[in-house]
Amino acid sequence: MHASAANPAQHDMDIQEHPPSTASRLVQTWHQQPGALARFIADLVIDETSHLRPGAATLPAGPWPLQTPMGEDGLGLDSLERMSVAAALNEALHLHESGAEDLLTTHTTFGDWLQITGRALQDFDARVTFRTSGSSGQPKPCTHTLADLQQETRFLASLFTGAHHEPLRRVLAAVPAHHIYGFLFTVLLPAELGQLPVQDVRNVTVNNLPRRMAAGDLLVSHPLHWALLARHASALPAGVVGTTSTAPCPDATAQALASRGLQRLVQVYGSSETAGIAWREAPAAAYELMAHWTRPDGPAHELLRLSGRTAPRTFALQDALKWHSQRHFSVAGRLDQAVQVGGINVFPSRVRDVLLQHPEVADAAVRLMAAHDSTRLKAYVVPKPDADTAELTQRLDTWLAPRLSAAERPRAFALGAELPRNEQGKLVDWV
Repeated sequence: MHASAANPAQHDMDIQEHPPSTASRLVQTWHQQPGALARFIADLVIDETSHLRPGAATLPAGPWPLQTPMGEDGLGLDSLERMSVAAALNEALHLHESGAEDLLTTHTTFGDWLQITGRALQDFDARVTFRTSGSSGQPKPCTHTLADLQQETRFLASLFTGAHHEPLRRVLAAVPAHHIYGFLFTVLLPAELGQLPVQDVRNVTVNNLPRRMAAGDLLVSHPLHWALLARHASALPAGVVGTTSTAPCPDATAQALASRGLQRLVQVYGSSETAGIAWREAPAAAYELMAHWTRPDGPAHELLRLSGRTAPRTFALQDALKWHSQRHFSVAGRLDQAVQVGGINVFPSRVRDVLLQHPEVADAAVRLMAAHDSTRLKAYVVPKPDADTAELTQRLDTWLAPRLSAAERPRAFALGAELPRNEQGKLVDWV
């Protein structure tokens, strides 16, 4: 989802107004759906470990066999890493509410963690916390009531089913289950639609993916993956629908997917702070607010969430919105200058600051590549006068690896005596 809100304190305060048991009774038990909790835990462990080991190889894809040790004799986590991962899981699923948070550090296998977490969620499952996907700075926690998430899930179920649509038969997940977008679409939505089977396709090549698809499939993915599918995949089977979020989907990508046979592509606008806010189906169309959101009388980037259980809550977005009606808008760009790489908020200014710390760099500029090239960053570097430019870009790439996340690292470098500027002295793009 590709917006961000700036009022989490009010959000957390409203969450505290309702007893946990009340929320729990009003929603489906997602963690008892086949495989859902195992996918959530495995994706969280892999993600948290990748942050603890920047630049290192990631863990093998999960979920893992139940007897897999979490420690160095299994997944390879040392004692400090296990403690950090356990803390992240406790934060996400609020295991402390049932007194189970310390059990993760004293039990050793993936099966143990799955059992401990499942029992804890039987006692308390009213809130879930997600972390923002921003790779610059510290990702912040965003807590939601399960009742609010279920409210959105019911709206999504009506959006993908109904009299004019064929029933969904399976969900294909190309996103992790512990991020809010993946949680809504690959955990809660399959439960809402009658325990639809979920298949993880993140390790399936885009060339092979169409052969794995069938009518009634919902592919849950992100713009970078959709772009690869549009470019390299063969024709898609009839009756396949898709959804995309985490970043804007280029109109050209949506049009190319339609030409390859994708029946529908629902684009969802939202964030970790807000969950889903609005949706659109036609490329270049305005977004339409979901039923539980409305526009208040205030700044153009503020929205009200109507939960039916609490007073309306105001969220200030980090995007500038252009309103076409009371319920339809276009996104006019971010207010905080972040860009999105693979669905992750990245700040080019931070990447530039890190580049300037290199002893051979005098100045630098960082920006997104052109949309037709890639959705990664590129950097223009002005070397210091005494710098050895031979293989400098390779040295920079190696130097940046432990200092930046994968999304932040520039994938292309250009060198020059000065930054490219126009006649007015403003920075311009470069090839």
